[in-house]
Amino acid sequence: MNLAELDTESRNPRSERLDTMSTAEVLALMNDEDRLVSDAIALVLDQVAQAVELVAASLHAGGRLIYLGAGTSGRLGLLDAVECPPTFSTDPGQVVAMLAGGDMAFVRAVEGAEDDPEAAARQVDAHRIGARDTVVGIAASGRTPYVVGGLRRAHQLGASTVALACNAAALISQEADVAIEVLTGPEVLTGSTRLKAGTAQKMVCNMISTAAMVRIGKTYGNLMVDLRPTNAKLVDRARRIVAAAADVDEATAARALTTADGRAKVAIVMLLAAADAPTAARLLDNAAGVVSNAVAH
Repeated sequence: MNLAELDTESRNPRSERLDTMSTAEVLALMNDEDRLVSDAIALVLDQVAQAVELVAASLHAGGRLIYLGAGTSGRLGLLDAVECPPTFSTDPGQVVAMLAGGDMAFVRAVEGAEDDPEAAARQVDAHRIGARDTVVGIAASGRTPYVVGGLRRAHQLGASTVALACNAAALISQEADVAIEVLTGPEVLTGSTRLKAGTAQKMVCNMISTAAMVRIGKTYGNLMVDLRPTNAKLVDRARRIVAAAADVDEATAARALTTADGRAKVAIVMLLAAADAPTAARLLDNAAGVVSNAVAH
């Protein structure tokens, strides 16, 4: 399918008079169009769930979640990846992103990089991607050569593969074990896939990483018990999380966190299991890091 035939490249009849609308009318239209994104994702939740299971299996096995994309799509993958260490205490190498043009492409466009499938294959090799990893290729058009090449090479190396596109019958879908096609339709500004398509991609990436972390025990209830308290805000949040999880006051939670060297999970198990820090850590290790299992009697 030619680029001009894609839904994401089509003109949106509702915005054909965009330049003559008032500011209020432009914003109302954009807001109305954005409402369509969640509904479009709802139609592909089964595929998103399949992707989550692949990622969770990779992380359980000591593998990685690797986002792969160009332009806005690649930047959104990187944005999700860099938020995982502070939120879930993942190792920086556990959730990573590969961008067409390299890391510098996050802040400045690298012209032509997205058209080079061989560059993606070389990057996949350089990252030593293998059978324990899951690679999520992101392309609004569904046909970006860089993403096609990267997914194809990752598959050859035995990795699990997921394609995330915003058009039907996407070329990248043919290269993936799980194909997620979120049909967001024409953009308010024709072809500007940083809008609805970008919103959909961010939402799906958030779903994949968050749900996978839930599956591997990075939460207790809806609390981010594996956060890394690296600044004052996160130290305060960790204290409140421990207090809520263990149903204690914040002063008690703070003391437990100090004894646990800032590890919220250990502090919670200490309080819930009436254990010292080494015992709490051992209970967590035996429970594969799942707090609810560590404190089960």
